[in-house]
Amino acid sequence: MQTTNQIRSKFLDYFKKNNHEVLPSSSLIPHNDPSLLFTNAGMIQFKNYFTGLEKPKFKRVATSQKCLRAGGKHNDLDNVGHTARHHTFFEMLGNFSFGDYFKEEAIFYAWEFLTKELQINPKKLLVTIYHDDYEAQKIWQEISGFSEEKIIKIKTDDNFWSMGDTGPCGPCSEIFYDHGEKIFGGIPGSKNEDGDRYIEIWNLVFMQYEKHQDGTRTKLPKPSIDTGMGLERISSVMQSVHDNYQTDSFTKIIDEIDKICQSKIKTSYKLENI
Repeated sequence: MQTTNQIRSKFLDYFKKNNHEVLPSSSLIPHNDPSLLFTNAGMIQFKNYFTGLEKPKFKRVATSQKCLRAGGKHNDLDNVGHTARHHTFFEMLGNFSFGDYFKEEAIFYAWEFLTKELQINPKKLLVTIYHDDYEAQKIWQEISGFSEEKIIKIKTDDNFWSMGDTGPCGPCSEIFYDHGEKIFGGIPGSKNEDGDRYIEIWNLVFMQYEKHQDGTRTKLPKPSIDTGMGLERISSVMQSVHDNYQTDSFTKIIDEIDKICQSKIKTSYKLENI
């Protein structure tokens, strides 16, 4: 079994091998965005690179970013305890291109990492694209060999990503893992899509626009890439469990809490019987 720490290292090492600069996680309190209370995605520290306000030091970057989603556009608080995959605090693995590579390379890197580095069975994977992103559809067909049935077109904002009401945005392609028939849930876009069978593990965002306060969008200076893969979710896949809370990151904590509780119960019992 691969531990969460090993999976994180494997991800960062893979992108380092592919000429990405590995950078540390930024603070949970954004240093460059007063519109956000907490860092809710891996791209927050790079926001000004996407908009052209700052010049990036590196054209290719990879991170494992600490994120908190407990309010605002990306609010997972209401889902905690109701699904096997949501948390308020989590780590997001991501690779980024600031005007260097775009859709084809992003899709290739994701496919190679999942199917070659992690050796996930391609039959367990399917993807979604924004409904009119025919370029992404063609690239997925060429790289993965997927039929049209495994490349699902979505018209909603689920496949058009933005970090908030304003800022960088663009169509995206989400990669899903099928945990199998024993778990309830339907494919993306179906009435049972909120179940835990088909889990989004990686989102590839094709940053093309900047969204303004009045709702209009303008093209970014250079098309860029922003991806995010939940470390806890990919860990559950690699550790053959469908529940994030059954991965090693959580079981160690839960086991320790259990030991403390058991110890206190025994101590309380002894005191009551003195």
